[in-house]
Amino acid sequence: MKRKFGDRANWRRVTQRKFASRYVENPYFSGYITLYGIEALREPLWKTYGRHTFRIADKGYSWLQYYPKDAHYIITAMFDDRDEIVEWYIDICKNQGVTDQGVPWFDDLYLDIVVLRNGEVFLLDQDELDDALGRKVITQRDYELATQTAREVLQMIDAHAFPYFLMSLNHCRQGFELDVLQFGESGGVQ
Repeated sequence: MKRKFGDRANWRRVTQRKFASRYVENPYFSGYITLYGIEALREPLWKTYGRHTFRIADKGYSWLQYYPKDAHYIITAMFDDRDEIVEWYIDICKNQGVTDQGVPWFDDLYLDIVVLRNGEVFLLDQDELDDALGRKVITQRDYELATQTAREVLQMIDAHAFPYFLMSLNHCRQGFELDVLQFGESGGVQ
């Protein structure tokens, strides 16, 4: 299991970045929200899902990340240099926390869900989860937690009850100002 940090300080592809983190507690969201801005990098990062290939990291791109309190998933909304959504990436995790320096982290449980702007949904890395269990890197309980959490998130997405899509789009429209983020009933601007 790998611990991942919101500031991605060890990501060598990115040579210049901005990072901000804020804890939010209100009726609509409780947890950390981070903003990772890519100012310079060695080369863009491309990903392929199904028949689609997307650039998910390049100069001027922003990643808005939500760490919902007590949840076993982290949501990353990836925006391009024109503030258009590229994709949402949902990491299934065992635990999450924050460093003494205020940087949120999570212990990755291998399974990921990608939602493209056109609504297509992909469950990724089931093979990695199965391999981790086979090699005893994770326990049977970890495996079941990852599987159940992914199932629940996919059900929320299918029922149009996963609030982070609209929430991230609204926060982008607010200009990514973590100090002034506002929340409404559907994650919208108040």
